[in-house]
Amino acid sequence: MTRLIVAAGGGGDAVAAAMLHAALYGDEDQVVILTYAWDRLLVDPLPGPRGADDFAGLEPVTRSVWSVPAKARPIAPAGSTLPRLAAELPYVLALLDPRHGAEGIVRQLGELVEHLNPASIDLLDVGGDILARGDEPTLKSPLADALTLTACWQVNAPIRLLIAGPGLDGEISADNLRPLLGPLVHTFTAKDVRTIGSLLEWHPSEATAMLAATARGTRGICEVRDAGLPVPLTDEGPMVYEADLDDAMSRSSLARAIMTTATLDEAEAHSREICGFSEIDYERSKAAWLKAQPSVTLDADRVLSRLVTFEREARSRGVTHTTFRRLTEALGLPGSRREAVRALLIEARPHQYAAPLWELAATEAE
Repeated sequence: MTRLIVAAGGGGDAVAAAMLHAALYGDEDQVVILTYAWDRLLVDPLPGPRGADDFAGLEPVTRSVWSVPAKARPIAPAGSTLPRLAAELPYVLALLDPRHGAEGIVRQLGELVEHLNPASIDLLDVGGDILARGDEPTLKSPLADALTLTACWQVNAPIRLLIAGPGLDGEISADNLRPLLGPLVHTFTAKDVRTIGSLLEWHPSEATAMLAATARGTRGICEVRDAGLPVPLTDEGPMVYEADLDDAMSRSSLARAIMTTATLDEAEAHSREICGFSEIDYERSKAAWLKAQPSVTLDADRVLSRLVTFEREARSRGVTHTTFRRLTEALGLPGSRREAVRALLIEARPHQYAAPLWELAATEAE
């Protein structure tokens, strides 16, 4: 049998989809993971999602759906994690292309459903911001989720909405999400994480990193993003719940507004109107800022000295863990140096590596 999993926000949701498939369906069934090529700027310096014409080496699946094999390459200056994911996962990664708005994604989904006749279709979101109304002050990236939500709702096929790690994306708290969640579907374990363990050594997703860490038993407060947002790592972190697709659609003002959009620009305009911002505008501003920054040399002694100060201050805020993305920027380095910082710190202090997170050194008072 073939299963179809739609990674709601792309990025780390695709990695979580691989872990979900292995946990729920095992190795007997094949899976197609439909996902955006929408990476952080440290991977892809171009704001927004990539389309099929941003790649060389894609393979046709249907008229409007292309798969991303390991041999595929983003066309410079674009970047993408998808070819590397394809090389390390035994699954088909299909490109979700939002450039033709919600109508384009509906078309892609419809073609895939007809072509694959899948035994099941899951729409997976790590963190749960797909359940947002659109006016929450902590919301950071509503557009990608709203596009997949409205498209899945419109496709004539049974689709199950799954929320993994409620609150782990730092956008909607677990307390606010809890009343919206239905039955518990699965609780990830350390055994489940082994199916994607090698990916977490390099993939930059913070939410999926925390999902894996909680599955491995890590508990505490993890500081994420450039803003240093604290995210609780609790027993609820590794859990996967079902949510009602109709309820999610009725809650989301943005998903309803973009139902008939035919371009990404149209959908983005609705996001600005309803949510007050577009995540692509944020990426545009940050990309311009990053381009203006001077190159920075990685000085090991300086990095380790700054680490001591950061850990002391973070511990005073109650923080116990952080991601390497957050750590890199907190140490005054560009995100592009994340892998170098990670390698340096793990070599210098291997006992603090709580894979795939970094455990902050305890203070004397602790």
